[in-house]
Amino acid sequence: MSVLVDENSRVVVQGITGGEGRFHTEQMLEYGTDVVAGVVPGKGGQAVAGVPVYDTVSAAVRAENADTSVVFVPPGFAADALFEALDADLDVVVAITEGVPTQDVSRVSRVLDETDTHLVGPNGPGVITPGETKAGILPGNVFEPGPVGLVSRSGTLTYQIVDSLTARGFGQSTAVGIGGDPIVGTGFVEALRLFETDPDTEAVVLCGEIGGEDEEAAASYIDEQVETPVVGFVAGRTAPPGRRMGHAGAIVSGSGTGTAQNKIDALESAGVSVGKTPAEVVGHVADLLG
Repeated sequence: MSVLVDENSRVVVQGITGGEGRFHTEQMLEYGTDVVAGVVPGKGGQAVAGVPVYDTVSAAVRAENADTSVVFVPPGFAADALFEALDADLDVVVAITEGVPTQDVSRVSRVLDETDTHLVGPNGPGVITPGETKAGILPGNVFEPGPVGLVSRSGTLTYQIVDSLTARGFGQSTAVGIGGDPIVGTGFVEALRLFETDPDTEAVVLCGEIGGEDEEAAASYIDEQVETPVVGFVAGRTAPPGRRMGHAGAIVSGSGTGTAQNKIDALESAGVSVGKTPAEVVGHVADLLG
């Protein structure tokens, strides 16, 4: 099984006629994703890589029975695209766009709370269920089907850890790149909840980084609610306070909250094996799964 997306997902790409949208639509199609529609206002009736384009998400959903959206809309227009996707009652919306204003994401988040839609991102690589479908920009060639779920704030670290897992013979059930912005849709807790209900996920890798308190919240949830074994990694152990490292959300305030050590301590207190390096993470998975 899997979480969020599978072989039955029917994907619409918002912003399909742009350079990134077109390129990654072709990549998703090559992987086997059922991309059934694109959406660009004013360009309905065209086609990209054989995929019909509609003016609105609601029109695409009605015509093609889409249930998942991948958003490649520029930052200034991304909030409107996300509101449109939420209005269409899609099951999953994956926001790839980087640089969406935090105030815009906050407005989207308030509307999201009133829906049943899972928003992944923004500023994330998306979701992949290996061998079935990918919704986003993840490199499908490093993934293999298997029992390890993965949720990560960092796309690059996702690829590195997954490549190492695959090389050691540990495939993945689903990988979720939740994004590195201060406010995102699906966080660690929601992803863990989904993996906990998936009978084919035998272990979960949680890849965090400095900044915010999401990892600490995840540790509390793991301690109270999660039976599936979790292996952790926290990037940014040597990051200086007050300097953003990579992602907009990866900044440690002067108060000391959000430090790598705080997160590591919280996870280890919840029984999570935390690797100091990606290679150690794979070793901990090997210890769990043999």
